[in-house]
Amino acid sequence: MEVRVSQSLQLSSWINSDKIVRKPSGSLRLSDKWKDKPRHRIVVSCHFQPRKAAYSERGVQLKVSCSSHNVQASVLESECLSASIEEIETLKNKAEEVEEYLDGRCVYLVGMMGSGKTTVGRILAETLGYSFFDCDRLIEQAVGGTTVAEIFELCGENFFRDSETEVLQKLSLMHRLVVSTGGGAVVRPINWRHMHKGISVWLDVPLEALAKRIIAEGTKSRPLLHEESGDAYDKTLKRLTTLMEKRGENYANASARVSLENIAVKREKDVCHITPTEITLEVLIQIENFLKHQKSVVVL
Repeated sequence: MEVRVSQSLQLSSWINSDKIVRKPSGSLRLSDKWKDKPRHRIVVSCHFQPRKAAYSERGVQLKVSCSSHNVQASVLESECLSASIEEIETLKNKAEEVEEYLDGRCVYLVGMMGSGKTTVGRILAETLGYSFFDCDRLIEQAVGGTTVAEIFELCGENFFRDSETEVLQKLSLMHRLVVSTGGGAVVRPINWRHMHKGISVWLDVPLEALAKRIIAEGTKSRPLLHEESGDAYDKTLKRLTTLMEKRGENYANASARVSLENIAVKREKDVCHITPTEITLEVLIQIENFLKHQKSVVVL
């Protein structure tokens, strides 16, 4: 499988140089908070490496490398994402068709928490030969590894949203990226101005399926969910419903929409059994449809 890496991201204004500490494991620990001190430039690049797997499946491993002029590179690895050779070939063929229209523009994935933006984003980036970034993870790294839930608790949601906007603004200046955004990124109009420099795709998952997925994963990492008491599924579904009522029109601003209900009907299977690879293929199809329509409108 051909692997292409085309982009590095410079986070020059996010890191305090005197707060970078190298851990024995080889990872980098960043500052506890942003402060008015000299900043340290690092380069973050994503690499996808194929792993050998038995029979018809092949794994793909994501490696994220961080380096600078005086700090040795460190690497973080994701779990292996597996798909059949046939699925990989189908994705590759569709990606080649889409690239003609995409022309290096970034792809932003939006959707509710738990909708699979990170998982699908990694596969999409590997397929397109793009680099992948998760906005939440970048914010966490910038404040010293503090989790999103802890940022909400210690600094408040407004601090997090401001940081999110800054991250999107910086990413929007680049090309050939797939970006997984936070569930609430769509609320601020300024974020859309940044994302509309590329192509935005809404992963629209039925709330019942989302609630089941989030309960299975746990709600502690979801700052807008874990404060309530009561039956986990009921309270999660209720909260998701409230959030969707507030954000639904915002998600609809996306360039393209990928409906898992539509995929389920097309493939004659339950929504919960749709694979990330199948969702990624639909993302490519919807991006292609949007860009073809956009091109035809320009010609007219």
